[in-house]
Formats: sequence, structure tokens, C-alpha cells
Amino acid sequence: MEQRKIIHIDMDAFFASVEQRDHPELRGQAIAVGYDGPRGVVSTASYEARKYGVHSAMPIVTAKRKCPHLIVVPGHYHVYKEVSAQIHEIFHDYTDIIEPLSLDEAFLDVTHNKKDIPLAVDIAKEVKQRIREQLHLTASAGISYNKFLAKIASDYRKPDGICTIHPDVALSFIDKLKIENFWGVGPKTAQQMHYMGIFTGADLRQVSLKHLQEVFGKMGPVLYNFARGIDHRPVETYHERKSVGCEQTFLKDIHEPAAVTIELYHAVLELVRRLEKDGFEGKTLTLKIKFADFQQVTRSLTHDKALLSKDDILPLAKLLLKEVEINASHPIRLLGLSVSNPASARQQQPLWRQLEIEFKPW
Repeated sequence: MEQRKIIHIDMDAFFASVEQRDHPELRGQAIAVGYDGPRGVVSTASYEARKYGVHSAMPIVTAKRKCPHLIVVPGHYHVYKEVSAQIHEIFHDYTDIIEPLSLDEAFLDVTHNKKDIPLAVDIAKEVKQRIREQLHLTASAGISYNKFLAKIASDYRKPDGICTIHPDVALSFIDKLKIENFWGVGPKTAQQMHYMGIFTGADLRQVSLKHLQEVFGKMGPVLYNFARGIDHRPVETYHERKSVGCEQTFLKDIHEPAAVTIELYHAVLELVRRLEKDGFEGKTLTLKIKFADFQQVTRSLTHDKALLSKDDILPLAKLLLKEVEINASHPIRLLGLSVSNPASARQQQPLWRQLEIEFKPW
């Protein structure tokens, strides 16, 4: 069987880098793209800001505490989408087997490429060079024989890095990989694994498939295969993404109107962040509520235009919340929001999204 050649391209601090490119006064400055308000969150932070511990999804107020000289820049998402399209034009010069994960990252299957370049690493170098020369941005690239390892490789030497994981060194690489760095392992899963004595890929490979299935359910086989460098998923060239959403399970059930409203507000901010990152535009908003007794209800409404911003979504979310009876005898354990019903006929999005074994807190 022919060995696949997969490249994962990940733009470096994409939104922030575009802002610094287009606004010379921001170059070399610690900046964060996001809403500069009391409940604003960081969408993307420049590497100058990351040195202070500023990162995506962090509240702006926290980011400013960590980096007092932080410059907060409003996002220009139409520009990011245009730049993303230009990046994909470069990709298509080498292959049409492209799976976008978001505006700023994608998988490329270059096993059989348009330029008959034998080494995937040479294609990755060309793509990176063209992105730098034509768009004045930097990208990191990971190369391997499957998506799992290519994704990890692209993170390995960021920013502006390139890393190849050959089949003959894959297991030794995985052996030393911290379990937190496995694709799809969030903080809670990592904590559970630590409790089980699993700290590295080598530790994970010692756990039986049966035990992993018992603890992690359907993710068990995925983790079992990842520990062995196995990932048969193809690079998916097209999938019509139907929705983008988020949900939060609370540590304690809540029912007070103020507490529920605050959580709804946080959900809206997280939803907007995900919509921006995925470049998704939809017209239908759905509220999901799960009560303490695990009874679940959903409420939806459809708007006449795409729901993109906090100002678009928050008023509608509040209307939907009013339709749900929440009180001390009927508290809630989970709240979720999603946008569906794509505004355009075809929104090319990946079939497979990054694994999330558990929802990561806002």
C-alpha cells in the first residue's frame, strides 16, 4: 500500500498577523484581536503578546492584566476570509485534495501532486515561501503519513517552522509526546489520564483497547490507534457544514436568573469566536438546555440575515431563554448555543473537526 504524504499548514497567529501586516504601526507590538469591552475575549494574540501568557479565548481584562501594554484591535473578518481564499489558491497549485479546518489551517494530501514533486517537505517549503512572498505572512507546516502526526508536527516548531515525522521514527516521537499534546485531549481528559498513570504516548500504548473503551467510550479506539501512529482518516475535500455551536456543563446546577444570564452571555461570546474562526454564516439560532434531571429542551428561531456578531445573537438568545422555565426546583446543568441554516448555498468546511473529548471551559 502506497504511503500517504500529508501536509498540515497552520498560519501563525493569523488574525493578529494580518492586522500587523496591514497596519505597520502594530508590527512588533503586543496585540490581541477581539472586542475591547468588559466581557470581551481574545480571538487571536500576536506572538509578542503570547510571551506574556495572552492566548485565544482569554478574557480581555485578564489579558490586559498579564500584558499592561496590550493593544486590542477589533477584528476584520471579511479581510481574513479574503486572505484565507488567497492562501487556498496557493494550495491548489499543488493539489486539489484540501481539507480546511478553519480559516487559518488545512490539510493537503500531496501523495500525487500537480507538480510531481517527490518529497512532501519540498512542497511545504514552497508553500511557506509563497505565502511569505505573496501575502507577507508566515505559516508553520507539519508533514507525515497521516493527519494526526501532520497536525502535531505543525505545532512542533511554531512559529514559521517546519517539521517532518517519518514513519520510521513515528513511534519514538509519540513515545516522548506529552499526553496533553495529543490531538483532541483536553484538560479534563489529561487529568483523567494522569490519574491512570498516563503521561506520555509510551504510557498510553501500554493501556489495553478494552480499558480505554471502558473509560473514554468511543474515543477509546481513537486514542489506542493514535498511540500507535495509526490514523486512516482521509483528507476530506468538501463537506457542507451544517452548524457551529458550543455548550457548557456547569460544575454546580444553576437557576438564579442573573447566573443563567451571565452564562448565556459567555456562551454567546464563545459562539461568536467559533463562528469567526470557522468563517461560518447561518441564520438559525438554537438554544439547548439540559436540566439537573437530564431532561433536555431546545428552542430555535430563524433570522432574515446571517448571525455573526454578539449584537446579532445576544438579543435572540435572550428571547429563546425566556421560553424556558428555570427555577430552584428545576435548575439546569448545561447550556448550549448553535447557529445553523447556512446563509450561502454551499459553505465548504471540513467533514472532521478537531476532536474534543470534553468541552474546554470558556
